[in-house]
Amino acid sequence: MKNRLGSERLVIATHNAGKLKEISALLAPFGLECISAGALGLPEPEETGTTFVENALIKAHSAAQSAQLPALADDSGLSVTALGGRPGVYTADWAQRQSFEGEPGRDWYMAMGKVEGMLQALGPDAERSCWFSCVLAIAWPDGTCVTYEGRVDGTVVWPPRGDRGFGYDPVFQPLGRDETFAQIDPEEKHSMSHRADAFAKLVAEQFGD
Repeated sequence: MKNRLGSERLVIATHNAGKLKEISALLAPFGLECISAGALGLPEPEETGTTFVENALIKAHSAAQSAQLPALADDSGLSVTALGGRPGVYTADWAQRQSFEGEPGRDWYMAMGKVEGMLQALGPDAERSCWFSCVLAIAWPDGTCVTYEGRVDGTVVWPPRGDRGFGYDPVFQPLGRDETFAQIDPEEKHSMSHRADAFAKLVAEQFGD
């Protein structure tokens, strides 16, 4: 198995424990030592992009420069057809809240409720189709970068179901399934998710024969 990264160590440019666990599981077969940006104490760059690609590259370049190692960043989100593709690139922003201590945090139930509230406001016949997008960006300390895009389609369901996922997983029911992403076994989800789709493309280019 080839490794075109040029390193056995890879920084995962995230401070999100759920995302780190999922990405590390997908990379486990390739013998890489994965280190999170959070574990290295790297700062979280401001995501000023207006697309998933732009934000993934911002995070990957920041981590690669700070750690002087190849870095992998993920930017992903939920897009709802009836909401004009929102929340899209602002998926995490919809979950932003202030904690009791005054520090920012994320309330995903609040975010899911916002999506549902907007759909209900459109009436009982509102289109509930949606999709998860994922862009993976790899950046190297010399500024080189590549991106890979993945997608999985589904339906917004309510109320939320399951406790195995994170983010909007409890309201996302992939096409052809009766369970939400938060009800599906994590290993099975890894094989069919938007992130898995993007990873398949990454693996073919970076580790394929």
